[in-house]
Amino acid sequence: MSDATGATGAEGTGSGTAGTGGAPGAERRVRVVLVDDHRMFRTGVRAEIGETERTGVEVVGEAADVDQAVEVITATRPEVVLLDVHLPGGGGVEVLRRCAGLAADPERPVRFLALSVSDAAEDVIGVIRGGARGYVTKTITGNDLVDSVFRVQDGDAVFSPRLAGFVLDAFASTDAPPVDEDMDRLTQREREVLRLIARGYAYKEIAKQLFISVKTVESHVSAVLRKLQLSNRHELTRWATARRLV
Repeated sequence: MSDATGATGAEGTGSGTAGTGGAPGAERRVRVVLVDDHRMFRTGVRAEIGETERTGVEVVGEAADVDQAVEVITATRPEVVLLDVHLPGGGGVEVLRRCAGLAADPERPVRFLALSVSDAAEDVIGVIRGGARGYVTKTITGNDLVDSVFRVQDGDAVFSPRLAGFVLDAFASTDAPPVDEDMDRLTQREREVLRLIARGYAYKEIAKQLFISVKTVESHVSAVLRKLQLSNRHELTRWATARRLV
Protein backbone atom coordinates (compact mmCIF):
# COMPACT_ATOMS: atom_id res chain seq x y z
CA MET A 1 0.00 0.00 0.00
CA SER A 2 2.91 2.37 -0.49
CA ASP A 3 0.90 3.95 -3.32
CA ALA A 4 -1.49 5.43 -0.76
CA THR A 5 1.18 7.92 0.32
CA GLY A 6 1.09 9.47 -3.12
CA ALA A 7 -2.69 9.63 -3.40
CA THR A 8 -4.36 12.87 -4.31
CA GLY A 9 -7.91 14.05 -3.76
CA ALA A 10 -10.43 13.06 -6.38
CA GLU A 11 -13.15 15.61 -5.71
CA GLY A 12 -13.17 19.30 -6.25
CA THR A 13 -10.47 19.29 -8.91
CA GLY A 14 -12.67 21.21 -11.30
CA SER A 15 -10.85 19.68 -14.21
CA GLY A 16 -13.87 19.02 -16.37
CA THR A 17 -11.84 16.40 -18.22
CA ALA A 18 -10.41 13.00 -17.66
CA GLY A 19 -7.36 14.77 -16.21
CA THR A 20 -4.17 12.80 -16.10
CA GLY A 21 -5.90 9.87 -17.74
CA GLY A 22 -6.71 11.69 -20.97
CA ALA A 23 -9.43 13.99 -22.25
CA PRO A 24 -12.97 12.68 -22.62
CA GLY A 25 -13.88 11.95 -26.18
CA ALA A 26 -10.24 11.30 -27.09
CA GLU A 27 -9.05 8.03 -28.58
CA ARG A 28 -8.34 6.53 -25.17
CA ARG A 29 -11.09 4.36 -23.68
CA VAL A 30 -11.67 2.61 -20.38
CA ARG A 31 -14.12 -0.25 -19.90
CA VAL A 32 -16.04 -0.09 -16.63
CA VAL A 33 -18.43 -2.30 -14.64
CA LEU A 34 -20.84 -0.66 -12.16
CA VAL A 35 -21.53 -2.60 -8.96
CA ASP A 36 -24.20 -1.14 -6.68
CA ASP A 37 -27.37 -2.60 -5.21
CA HIS A 38 -29.45 0.47 -6.13
CA ARG A 39 -30.62 0.35 -9.74
CA MET A 40 -31.50 4.06 -9.78
CA PHE A 41 -27.99 4.96 -8.68
CA ARG A 42 -26.42 2.75 -11.35
CA THR A 43 -28.68 4.39 -13.94
CA GLY A 44 -27.59 7.81 -12.77
CA VAL A 45 -23.88 6.96 -12.89
CA ARG A 46 -24.25 5.41 -16.36
CA ALA A 47 -26.01 8.55 -17.59
CA GLU A 48 -23.37 10.78 -16.02
CA ILE A 49 -20.19 9.08 -17.20
CA GLY A 50 -21.23 6.47 -19.77
CA GLU A 51 -21.46 8.63 -22.90
CA THR A 52 -18.36 7.09 -24.37
CA GLU A 53 -17.73 9.62 -27.14
CA ARG A 54 -17.78 12.42 -24.56
CA THR A 55 -16.09 10.81 -21.56
CA GLY A 56 -14.06 7.92 -22.93
CA VAL A 57 -15.83 5.60 -20.45
CA GLU A 58 -17.62 2.52 -21.78
CA VAL A 59 -19.93 0.85 -19.24
CA VAL A 60 -19.78 -2.83 -20.17
CA GLY A 61 -21.79 -4.32 -17.31
CA GLU A 62 -23.72 -3.81 -14.09
CA ALA A 63 -24.34 -5.87 -10.97
CA ALA A 64 -26.48 -5.54 -7.84
CA ASP A 65 -24.94 -8.11 -5.49
CA VAL A 66 -21.75 -10.05 -4.89
CA ASP A 67 -22.58 -13.09 -7.03
CA GLN A 68 -23.70 -10.97 -9.97
CA ALA A 69 -20.61 -8.79 -9.62
CA VAL A 70 -18.19 -11.72 -9.75
CA GLU A 71 -20.02 -13.19 -12.75
CA VAL A 72 -20.11 -9.93 -14.73
CA ILE A 73 -16.53 -8.94 -13.90
CA THR A 74 -15.23 -12.38 -14.87
CA ALA A 75 -17.19 -12.35 -18.13
CA THR A 76 -16.33 -8.80 -19.25
CA ARG A 77 -12.84 -8.30 -17.78
CA PRO A 78 -13.14 -4.50 -17.48
CA GLU A 79 -10.19 -2.25 -16.75
CA VAL A 80 -11.99 -0.64 -13.78
CA VAL A 81 -14.83 -1.67 -11.49
CA LEU A 82 -16.79 1.00 -9.61
CA LEU A 83 -17.62 -0.93 -6.45
CA ASP A 84 -20.08 -0.10 -3.69
CA VAL A 85 -18.92 -1.08 -0.21
CA HIS A 86 -22.23 -2.43 1.05
CA LEU A 87 -23.73 -5.17 -1.13
CA PRO A 88 -25.98 -8.17 -0.58
CA GLY A 89 -23.91 -11.33 -0.33
CA GLY A 90 -20.91 -10.10 1.64
CA GLY A 91 -20.14 -6.55 0.53
CA GLY A 92 -17.45 -5.07 -1.64
CA VAL A 93 -14.71 -6.83 0.33
CA GLU A 94 -16.14 -10.20 -0.73
CA VAL A 95 -16.12 -9.12 -4.39
CA LEU A 96 -12.49 -8.13 -4.02
CA ARG A 97 -11.64 -11.46 -2.39
CA ARG A 98 -13.30 -13.50 -5.12
CA CYS A 99 -11.78 -11.40 -7.90
CA ALA A 100 -8.28 -11.30 -6.44
CA GLY A 101 -6.93 -13.40 -9.31
CA LEU A 102 -8.24 -10.97 -11.91
CA ALA A 103 -6.79 -8.01 -10.02
CA ALA A 104 -3.39 -9.70 -9.88
CA ASP A 105 -3.26 -10.54 -13.59
CA PRO A 106 -0.04 -8.90 -14.83
CA GLU A 107 -1.30 -8.63 -18.42
CA ARG A 108 -4.89 -7.44 -17.96
CA PRO A 109 -5.44 -6.40 -14.33
CA VAL A 110 -8.95 -5.52 -13.23
CA ARG A 111 -8.68 -2.54 -10.90
CA PHE A 112 -11.28 -1.54 -8.34
CA LEU A 113 -12.41 1.94 -7.25
CA ALA A 114 -14.80 2.02 -4.30
CA LEU A 115 -17.73 4.40 -4.77
CA SER A 116 -19.86 4.62 -1.66
CA VAL A 117 -22.14 6.86 0.38
CA SER A 118 -20.12 5.86 3.45
CA ASP A 119 -17.10 7.88 4.51
CA ALA A 120 -16.46 5.81 7.63
CA ALA A 121 -12.82 4.93 8.34
CA GLU A 122 -13.54 1.22 8.79
CA ASP A 123 -15.24 1.00 5.39
CA VAL A 124 -12.41 2.83 3.64
CA ILE A 125 -9.68 0.78 5.29
CA GLY A 126 -11.56 -2.49 4.75
CA VAL A 127 -11.80 -2.22 0.96
CA ILE A 128 -8.29 -0.82 0.58
CA ARG A 129 -6.90 -3.74 2.57
CA GLY A 130 -9.03 -5.94 0.29
CA GLY A 131 -7.28 -4.62 -2.82
CA ALA A 132 -9.21 -1.56 -4.06
CA ARG A 133 -7.04 1.12 -5.67
CA GLY A 134 -9.05 3.99 -4.26
CA TYR A 135 -12.19 5.20 -2.55
CA VAL A 136 -14.46 8.12 -3.45
CA THR A 137 -17.82 9.10 -2.01
CA LYS A 138 -21.04 9.51 -3.94
CA THR A 139 -20.85 13.30 -3.60
CA ILE A 140 -18.20 13.27 -6.33
CA THR A 141 -19.00 15.09 -9.56
CA GLY A 142 -19.30 13.29 -12.88
CA ASN A 143 -16.18 14.93 -14.30
CA ASP A 144 -14.12 14.05 -11.24
CA LEU A 145 -15.40 10.49 -11.30
CA VAL A 146 -14.28 10.13 -14.92
CA ASP A 147 -10.88 11.53 -13.94
CA SER A 148 -10.67 9.06 -11.04
CA VAL A 149 -11.54 6.10 -13.28
CA PHE A 150 -8.76 6.92 -15.74
CA ARG A 151 -6.25 7.42 -12.94
CA VAL A 152 -7.13 4.08 -11.38
CA GLN A 153 -6.76 2.47 -14.81
CA ASP A 154 -3.23 3.90 -14.83
CA GLY A 155 -2.54 2.26 -11.47
CA ASP A 156 -2.80 5.41 -9.35
CA ALA A 157 -4.39 5.44 -5.90
CA VAL A 158 -7.32 7.86 -5.74
CA PHE A 159 -9.23 9.08 -2.69
CA SER A 160 -11.73 11.74 -1.79
CA PRO A 161 -9.72 14.43 0.02
CA ARG A 162 -10.31 13.59 3.66
CA LEU A 163 -10.34 9.82 3.19
CA ALA A 164 -6.67 9.52 2.26
CA GLY A 165 -5.76 10.32 5.87
CA PHE A 166 -7.65 7.25 7.10
CA VAL A 167 -5.55 5.02 4.88
CA LEU A 168 -2.25 6.66 5.73
CA ASP A 169 -3.00 6.42 9.45
CA ALA A 170 -4.10 2.79 9.17
CA PHE A 171 -1.06 1.59 7.27
CA ALA A 172 1.35 3.66 9.38
CA SER A 173 0.18 1.75 12.45
CA THR A 174 1.12 -1.84 13.20
CA ASP A 175 -1.72 -2.18 15.67
CA ALA A 176 -4.97 -3.79 14.55
CA PRO A 177 -8.02 -1.54 15.05
CA PRO A 178 -9.98 -2.34 18.20
CA VAL A 179 -13.12 -4.42 17.87
CA ASP A 180 -16.30 -2.49 18.65
CA GLU A 181 -18.78 -5.11 19.80
CA ASP A 182 -21.66 -2.63 19.72
CA MET A 183 -21.02 -1.72 16.08
CA ASP A 184 -20.66 -5.40 15.21
CA ARG A 185 -24.30 -5.89 16.21
CA LEU A 186 -25.43 -3.59 13.41
CA THR A 187 -25.81 -4.46 9.76
CA GLN A 188 -24.01 -2.36 7.16
CA ARG A 189 -27.24 -0.57 6.25
CA GLU A 190 -28.00 0.15 9.90
CA ARG A 191 -24.55 1.70 10.23
CA GLU A 192 -25.23 3.97 7.26
CA VAL A 193 -28.53 5.10 8.75
CA LEU A 194 -26.90 5.57 12.16
CA ARG A 195 -24.27 7.93 10.79
CA LEU A 196 -26.77 9.99 8.82
CA ILE A 197 -29.11 10.28 11.79
CA ALA A 198 -26.21 11.35 13.98
CA ARG A 199 -25.33 14.05 11.43
CA GLY A 200 -28.80 15.52 11.72
CA TYR A 201 -30.39 14.23 8.54
CA ALA A 202 -34.18 13.97 8.50
CA TYR A 203 -35.77 10.61 7.65
CA LYS A 204 -36.82 11.87 4.20
CA GLU A 205 -33.28 13.04 3.46
CA ILE A 206 -31.84 9.68 4.50
CA ALA A 207 -34.40 7.84 2.37
CA LYS A 208 -33.45 9.92 -0.66
CA GLN A 209 -29.70 9.51 -0.15
CA LEU A 210 -29.86 5.74 0.39
CA PHE A 211 -32.59 5.11 -2.20
CA ILE A 212 -34.91 3.49 0.35
CA SER A 213 -38.36 4.37 1.69
CA VAL A 214 -39.02 6.49 4.78
CA LYS A 215 -40.65 3.44 6.40
CA THR A 216 -37.47 1.45 5.83
CA VAL A 217 -35.44 4.23 7.42
CA GLU A 218 -37.77 4.16 10.45
CA SER A 219 -37.35 0.40 10.71
CA HIS A 220 -33.56 0.69 10.62
CA VAL A 221 -33.58 3.42 13.27
CA SER A 222 -35.78 1.30 15.54
CA ALA A 223 -33.42 -1.65 15.08
CA VAL A 224 -30.37 0.48 15.87
CA LEU A 225 -31.94 1.91 19.02
CA ARG A 226 -32.96 -1.57 20.16
CA LYS A 227 -29.57 -3.17 19.51
CA LEU A 228 -27.65 -0.34 21.17
CA GLN A 229 -30.18 -0.04 24.02
CA LEU A 230 -30.78 3.65 23.36
CA SER A 231 -34.03 5.56 23.76
CA ASN A 232 -34.03 8.26 21.08
CA ARG A 233 -32.03 9.90 18.29
CA HIS A 234 -30.43 12.37 20.73
CA GLU A 235 -28.86 9.50 22.68
CA LEU A 236 -27.92 7.91 19.39
CA THR A 237 -26.14 11.10 18.28
CA ARG A 238 -24.17 11.27 21.54
CA TRP A 239 -23.26 7.59 21.16
CA ALA A 240 -22.02 8.11 17.61
CA THR A 241 -20.13 11.28 18.48
CA ALA A 242 -18.30 9.53 21.31
CA ARG A 243 -17.06 6.95 18.77
CA ARG A 244 -16.13 9.62 16.21
CA LEU A 245 -18.60 8.27 13.68
CA VAL A 246 -20.09 11.69 12.86
